[in-house]
Amino acid sequence: MTLGQNDLTRPLGLETNARKPRRLGLAASQVFVLAVAGLFLLLAGWLALNRDPFAGEPFAVARVERRATPAPAPAAPAQPERSGSPDRTTAAELEARSGVSVVRGGGEAPQGVVIHVPAEVKLAPAPDPRLVERVGPYALPRVGADGARPVEVYARPAPPASGKLAGRIAVVVNGLGVSASLTADALARLPGEVTLGFSPYGAEIDRQVARARAEGHEVLLQTPMEPFDYPASDPGPHTLTVAGAPDETLERLRWVMARFPGYIGLSNAMGAKFTASEAALAPVLREIGARGLAFLDDGSSPRSLVSTLAPAAKAPAARADLTLDAPAQASAIDAQLARLEAIARDKGTAIAVASPLPLSVERIALWAQTLEAKGLQLVPVSAVILKPGRT
Repeated sequence: MTLGQNDLTRPLGLETNARKPRRLGLAASQVFVLAVAGLFLLLAGWLALNRDPFAGEPFAVARVERRATPAPAPAAPAQPERSGSPDRTTAAELEARSGVSVVRGGGEAPQGVVIHVPAEVKLAPAPDPRLVERVGPYALPRVGADGARPVEVYARPAPPASGKLAGRIAVVVNGLGVSASLTADALARLPGEVTLGFSPYGAEIDRQVARARAEGHEVLLQTPMEPFDYPASDPGPHTLTVAGAPDETLERLRWVMARFPGYIGLSNAMGAKFTASEAALAPVLREIGARGLAFLDDGSSPRSLVSTLAPAAKAPAARADLTLDAPAQASAIDAQLARLEAIARDKGTAIAVASPLPLSVERIALWAQTLEAKGLQLVPVSAVILKPGRT
């Protein structure tokens, strides 16, 4: 029997659980192979990144060159606004917007054409220091020490008569100053001879009135007066009422009159009940006359006493013959304009009022271009108030 080393050293009767130790780790050859493979992978990745910086994503290469900036092309002329047909603008519309009128068949030649370019009209600056009076917190118009009156100083000069006239016509567009867009449209499209009536309630009323006068329009101040169904129909704050005490009425009138400078006179906003009351209306007309202002009755109430009471109050006054845009339809407005022409031929003068609706403004602007060929003249309303009838 062969004895092993353990058999000789192991005590008799004892067993042992000792096992042979296992080898841990890799052989040197395996470590070397793995190191080489790792270095190969790192080298391949570095080469790939340097050859393709977008890591395999699709890309394109474009050449960029810096060139001199070319000179801008001349701007195309502005195209006129178009109304009516979307494909073309009529000659009458162009004339209405530009203020230039063309009379075809005029002049010495049978087929002659006469082109009238409107002359620039400058109104007197406002406020004129001679015509301002401080009353409490209000700056109010007044007659100057030299006798100058606002109705004359702030008026647009009447155009000279050209040849024999069949009549003179004044058009007043009321209700301006509240809507900025309607006011801007009226200023852009209406000829300067059209008088503009401003409400006292506009947020930027001073600026808007100043712009209107810079464009050559004389202006009226609309005054809120009590209608028969007041307050169901309410002209606004500081309305002059029949039941108001004289001092209260005068205070409200002064608030309205101090809203902006440069107007030639006042006109009623609503007011059928107020203008029918002699007790309420007479003191107001006296105040207006004493301050060198005029009054325009818009003609909406047949019971108005303005024409009856104004002479005693020494207030220059007139009454509108008709309203152009009630109803506000193109055919109805054109029919009223034709009526206005007939009144002017019959009486020598005629006055119409209208609202600032875009349709009303458009029809008035187009119609105004036709008057000279008809022997009629468009004038500011002050020209008719101060010189009624034929001249």
